[in-house]
Amino acid sequence: MTDTVQQLNVELGARSYPILIDAGLIGSQDLTPWIAGDRVMIVTNETIAPLYLEKARKNFPGCQIDEVVLPDGETHKNWQTLNLIFDALLEKTHSRKTTLVALGGGVIGDMTGFAAACYQRGVDFIQIPTTLLAQVDSSVGGKTGINHPLGKNMVGAFHQPRCVLIDTDTLQTLPPREVSAGLAEVIKYGLIRDVDFLSWLEDTMPQLMALDATALTSAIYQSCACKADVVAQDEREGGLRAILNLGHTFGHAIETWAGYGNWLHGEAVGAGMVMATDLSRRGGALTAEDQQRVEQLVSAAGLPVTPPAGMTADDFMRLMAVDKKNLEGRLRLILLRSLGQAEVTDAFAPEGLAATLAAFCH
Repeated sequence: MTDTVQQLNVELGARSYPILIDAGLIGSQDLTPWIAGDRVMIVTNETIAPLYLEKARKNFPGCQIDEVVLPDGETHKNWQTLNLIFDALLEKTHSRKTTLVALGGGVIGDMTGFAAACYQRGVDFIQIPTTLLAQVDSSVGGKTGINHPLGKNMVGAFHQPRCVLIDTDTLQTLPPREVSAGLAEVIKYGLIRDVDFLSWLEDTMPQLMALDATALTSAIYQSCACKADVVAQDEREGGLRAILNLGHTFGHAIETWAGYGNWLHGEAVGAGMVMATDLSRRGGALTAEDQQRVEQLVSAAGLPVTPPAGMTADDFMRLMAVDKKNLEGRLRLILLRSLGQAEVTDAFAPEGLAATLAAFCH
């Protein structure tokens, strides 16, 4: 590693792994120390392959490298596309000593990780996330899976990567909409764990939107540090880790209702966080000023602050009923006790939720 590479560690005992952050890491950072054998299967998509696939091969000197290029988009995060990875592994006779490499955004990371969890009952994988959302959230923590028509990410497994390689240069090729989607998850960390980081985001949002390299690197590092700490304490979401889903219960309902891919994950989470903030205020935890701060920050990141037109309160209730956090038929939500503090609870007033949904569904 060069002197400029920043490293964080996700502390999970024998399954601990590093997160490496710097510009220019794709094609230059030797990743063979995190590979058990000498065979690699790089999984990427049609958008990312022309940009980074050849460079990524250089991260694995001396290895026999195969590749599979999948269609791009959330609409392809399903069994049919997942099977293309298994087809490629079997056709190329990959063994249990192989390592899968996820080169792309959150969809590629989730599907590659799930394939790694399943292939021959589990092989290693490495994350090379190329979108801001994947870099600050989905590439860290070992959540993998695919979507089901009735619910997002309802089929999957916990399977930790061996290493996460974050090349900040990839953000310079992201469309503005994808940048905004990633910033939703960055804002989340300030809301749930770090009010000082939230204030920094309010001051720095123009630089982040302009893809200032220094600001982006700081935001990525702080976000990954927060997630690594939470995951180390609660790997399989038995309690604390669920706070990482602030806005996601509302957001997943939006994604499912709108049709996967029509609203980006981060866009749905942005609106979902504003809705969760509204419900937190109705429960007495936040002030109207707090709620305004959240809405203004989400809006400043270029994100929607209301759900899609035409989505009803009944739509939300029907789709939130299949959320993974629910227990024994009771809806559980992540709400804010204050800015910088979150909790998982089913103790909210039903009339408060009804009022929030009525306020946002027109």
